[in-house]
Formats: sequence, structure tokens, C-alpha cells
Amino acid sequence: MTFSRRALAVAAAVLAAVAAGTTPASAQRSDPTTDVRLITFNDLHGNLEPPAGSSGRVTLADGSTVNAGGAAYLATHVKQLESQVRNSIVLSAGDNVGASPLTSALFHDEPTIDFLDELGVQASVVGNHEFDEGYQELQRMQFGGCHPTDGCQFEKSFKGAKFPFLGSNVYFDNGLPALLPFTVKVSGGVPIGIIGATLEDLPTVVTPSAIEGLKFGDEVEAINRTSGWLDKLGIKSQVVLLHQGDNTEGGGPDDCKVAPGPATEIAKNVSASVDLIFSGHSHQQYNCTIDDPAGNPRTLIQGASFGRLLSVADLKINTRTRDVVRSASTAHNEIVTRDVTPDPAVAKLVDQAVTESAPIANKQVGTITADLKAAGAPSGESALGDVITDAQLEATTGSGAQIAITNPGGIRADLNYASSPAGEGDGVVTYGEAFTVQPFSNIMQTITLTGANLKNVLEQQWSASGTKILQISATLHYSYSASAPIGSKVGDLTVNGTAVDPAATYRVSVNNFLAAGGDGFTEFTKGTDLTGGPVDLDAFTAYLGAHPGVAPPPADRINVTP
Repeated sequence: MTFSRRALAVAAAVLAAVAAGTTPASAQRSDPTTDVRLITFNDLHGNLEPPAGSSGRVTLADGSTVNAGGAAYLATHVKQLESQVRNSIVLSAGDNVGASPLTSALFHDEPTIDFLDELGVQASVVGNHEFDEGYQELQRMQFGGCHPTDGCQFEKSFKGAKFPFLGSNVYFDNGLPALLPFTVKVSGGVPIGIIGATLEDLPTVVTPSAIEGLKFGDEVEAINRTSGWLDKLGIKSQVVLLHQGDNTEGGGPDDCKVAPGPATEIAKNVSASVDLIFSGHSHQQYNCTIDDPAGNPRTLIQGASFGRLLSVADLKINTRTRDVVRSASTAHNEIVTRDVTPDPAVAKLVDQAVTESAPIANKQVGTITADLKAAGAPSGESALGDVITDAQLEATTGSGAQIAITNPGGIRADLNYASSPAGEGDGVVTYGEAFTVQPFSNIMQTITLTGANLKNVLEQQWSASGTKILQISATLHYSYSASAPIGSKVGDLTVNGTAVDPAATYRVSVNNFLAAGGDGFTEFTKGTDLTGGPVDLDAFTAYLGAHPGVAPPPADRINVTP
């Protein structure tokens, strides 16, 4: 709390000094505008190596795909973009770390922070995954120091991020700010206010213990309050790093086939003083124009995830008013192609992380006969989800488990049959590949639910905010009606072929995130007789080892009716 007060005071003093400055008279006479380029990415999730499978491709407007991503390629693209415009600023819209491949996660994501420092990132909003290991670990990411348990394993010391983590709507329980709400960067002789806001619903997607003592407020209220401060300090050029996003109905990097959701709603209501909104969280690609409250067009843009796209905004700023000329400004999503020369310094950093993690990452844990995809069938059931829940059930039968259920957001990547860079099929699953699929180290917990509770859990897959289809073990079957109203969609519910009795009890295995009501599945919190189990990744790797040649199961657990 002392840090927050001091940091805010320093920031205010800097802003006051910037606001008091004037553009040189010569600049006013000869050139009324200046060009500033903002280069932003989102949801990197520690993907230092080029991501594999569909996670490493960008879909174009015509449906074709391009291989993309990889830290060394991203760095080259950033440098090329910077070389084209004299005044450039590199930013991040959150989830830089967390849910990371083993190459980064094995070292508590220190290599990723080192990469962002090397890249020259100047500010980042916090995403939900920045809180995976708690607020104190986030502070360590910011200020450096060795991990309190594991020490410094990647380098002899860890210096932390050279850029600030922002969160205008992140507070301590007593209402004081837990993070800086904004920062200001002077580029092209003009101060630019950068406001950060993360999703208000962050507590629903993070384990409660990780955010104990913190509160997350309304995004629009926090952004508008912060924008007002900047207005009073004379900071007229304002952009928002928003870790919240919408889903899309396809399209290429610069299409706007958005299913309007929370990001669109925020964009419609954020102060007209804000000139541009970079979004994240939903891992989608879009480039939209949405009118601000004053009726003026404003860009809302997101660049997919895993370092595959860079969201580039070229701002034309009036040097007298120091405000963005939106009509003369443009934005686009640039593909991080792999046909450029990898940046040598970043390539060296990535090679070090790969080398140091290799003994663990390359250990074989099982084999598969074909790709196990995380994406679902039309019903929402996925082959990889089937295998993971079957593994979780097998790992918890000693606790009396009859069913296993997991959240789709906990499955972070496909498990590909062809895992070599050249794409040859080998079917070997390494520990590193399994870790990429299940990186959270959630603890399995077996609870007792009534049949009525179980049905209510499944009904909670549909809500006003969207649909999240849970993955279920082979022991559980049900159908749902796509046209039925929310709360009355689920029927034909069976466990081991027997109809579920609303009054009977069932032992259900879930991870600790779901057991605490994560992703809005609050019905799980009514569970009783909790018994702890293994880490979800350990359950997964044990299953792969015990069942060589795992094949994609048939998608027959969830049936959709009209």
C-alpha cells in the first residue's frame, strides 16, 4: 500500500511536469502534426518458441492460414515496424505470463519477462494470468528478486520488468490502488497517456487464494476516472490497454466479424477522451471501429494470441492541441511471419531456455495415434477434453469418483501427432507437450454432489455472458436443447448408463479452480466431503503412460437436440 501511494505521487508529479511543457514554437510553425506508432501484442502466455499446430497459425480473410509466432520472429517484426516510424512505443494488452509452455513456466516465466525487456516493452496491463501465482509473485515479476521457494533457476539473478504493470481497476480490500492506473510516454514531443484495465470478472477465472485481499472494479468507471485525471493534467492523447475481449465469427486479422460482447460494450461507454482501445483476453483477431459516447469513430483492435499478430496503430497527433487526429490515424494487425531473420539476441535467450528445460521437456510420457484437438465438436465436446477427464477420473477412483469434469479454459493447446518441426508423425507425447496442454498445476478434488446439483452445474454452461461447455468423463452422458431457455436446456442425464436421480449423491472429481466456483460454475461450491487428489498434469501424464497409443474417443458424451 505504501508503494501504491508513492508510485501514484511520483506519477502525478511526472504528469504535471509533462503537462506544463510546451511544444517548441518551431514545431508549431513548421509541422502541426507528428506521427507516433503504437505496436501492441496480447496474450503471449510465455510462447517463446514458435507455437505448434493451430496455435501457430493465423487465418486470413479467405480462410487460408499462415504460420506465425515465435519470440525471435516477433522481435524482428517489431524492429522492422519501429524502423519505419521514428516515434514508436511497444505495449502489451496482458497475459504475458501464465499458462505458459514449459520453456518459460519451468523458470516461473522469468525468461518471458527477460524477452519483454529485450523487446523494449514500455507498459503492460495485467491480465488474469498475471495473478496465477498471486499478487506477491506479480510484484516479483515487476521488481525482480529470486523466487521464494525455487530461487533463481534461469539466471543467477532476476531483475524484473523494466516496464510498469498497469491496472486502474485493481484495488486492495481497503479501496487503495494495488497497481498503477496509468503511465505517460512522451513520443514525438507529445505526452501520451496509457491507461490499463483488466476484466472486472477476473475473480471468476482465477483461483480465489491467488487474489486474496484484492478487488476488481468496473472497467468503464476506472478508465473514465483515470481519463479524467489525464484530461486535467493536459494529457490529450489517450489510449487504453484493455484485458477484455469479444469473440468473433471468423474473418481475417483486420476483419470485424465480432459477436458483440464485453469489449464492445466497454468501447461504447469509455470516455470520448480515449482515442484507441487495444483489447485482449479472448485470443481473437479483429479490427473494429465503434463510436465513442460523443458519436466519433474509435478503433477497438485485438491481435489473436501467442505472439502471432502485432496490433499496429499509426497515430497522427496535432502538436498544438496534443490530441490524436483520429480521421488521419490508422490501425492494422500485422502477421508475425516466420520468413524473416530471427532476432539474434532473442534467439539466444530462447535457445538458453530451451536447452535448460530440455531434460524435463523431452521426456516421453506416452503415445497417441492421432491428433487430440482441444476444439470441440458441434456439441462442444472435444477429443482432448474426453481424454483429460478420463485421466482425471482414473486418477481419483480411490476417492470414490464416479465422474470427472473439467473446464475448457484449462486445456491450453492441442496434442499433436506430428510434433517435429518438419511435421513428421511420430505419436510420441513428451512431458513438455503435456505441460503445454495442462500448465496450471491445479489440484484435483473429489466432492459429493446431488443429482440436482449435477444438473444445475450443467445448466450453468449457458449464461447471459456466453456459453462454456464443460468436458466430461465417459461415465457421464446427457443431451441439451439448443433452443430451450437458459436454465432448462439439459436432459437425458445418465451416470454409467443409469438415469440420474436428483436426490441421489454422486462423487465428482474437478480441479480446485472449478471446486471454488471458477468460470461462473458456482454450483460446485455446494459440494461436500471434499477429498484432495493429484495435480491435474500428473493425472494426465500417468494416464498417457498407462495407456499407450491413446486414440481420439468418439464424440458421443454430449448430444444436441433442436
